[in-house]
Amino acid sequence: MPTPAIGAFLPTMSAPGDEPGDIAASARHAEDLGLESVWTVDQLVAGTGAPFIESVVALAAAAGATSRVRLGFGVVILPLRPVVWVAKQVASLQHVSGGRVILGVGAGGDRHDRSWVASGVPRRERGRRTDAALRVLPGLLSGEPTRLGHLPDSPTVQLAPDVTVPPIVVGGMSDAAMSRALDHDAGWFLLPIPPPEVAKGRARLAEMAEARSRPTPPVTAGMLTALTGDPALPDHDGLVRTLTDPDGVFGMPEDMVPTMLVSGGPAEIASRLAEYGDVGAERVVVSFAAGDWRRQVELLAEARALLD
Repeated sequence: MPTPAIGAFLPTMSAPGDEPGDIAASARHAEDLGLESVWTVDQLVAGTGAPFIESVVALAAAAGATSRVRLGFGVVILPLRPVVWVAKQVASLQHVSGGRVILGVGAGGDRHDRSWVASGVPRRERGRRTDAALRVLPGLLSGEPTRLGHLPDSPTVQLAPDVTVPPIVVGGMSDAAMSRALDHDAGWFLLPIPPPEVAKGRARLAEMAEARSRPTPPVTAGMLTALTGDPALPDHDGLVRTLTDPDGVFGMPEDMVPTMLVSGGPAEIASRLAEYGDVGAERVVVSFAAGDWRRQVELLAEARALLD
């Protein structure tokens, strides 16, 4: 299998009491190190209120500080916003960045319940709203007159400037997420799970694609890492506390940590990245569990170089 492209999540979110990182400097550093892409998570109220930079603003800062690296949403929670505003912001970012956007989209999860309350969007409607948004997003981005609904009196909107529709990747582990990827000629973006689980998911996706006489969508895998060689990295117990803190960045159940976290030096991380490529992932996007973001991304670049 070809070597996967490697991206990293920017430090747009921090634990309570800390501040998010310097987004522009971080994006420029990732580009200088040769990463393919930088990514932002998206939310309105993250967890119980962790400090968080809005995703479009973060990627706009990254765009202004770079010239080559691709700019990924990982992923936009479509139901939280009117779709016309999503389209306007994404088209604007695509325009000012010179066409570097990767548009990750999703329906949203259950941890960030305060976002649904704050936005006034019923969580039970998230799937329907996501599907409705995906139906009209390409037309809005490309500047076509687009009807925002199925009723005869639904408004028709045409946005400008029109842009090339960026690659769309649908996040989520469910059959519904895979169906959305197939229905909209999009890629599939998985949570950080081990390569054998990625292989199982991709096999399921291929089955669904074959049943619809469609090609199997490209797969982007997530990977949660803690690279050794960083003096700021806590020990194992500290990592577990960081990852499981309900008020922190990740807030994951403790029993998920052994499955999702990959620790080690560049050689060990390179081996895992290669495994993702072997099971069909065309891209791997890395989240850093802890430590100094700048040093972590340097170590990731060392791992990437071992794949060449």
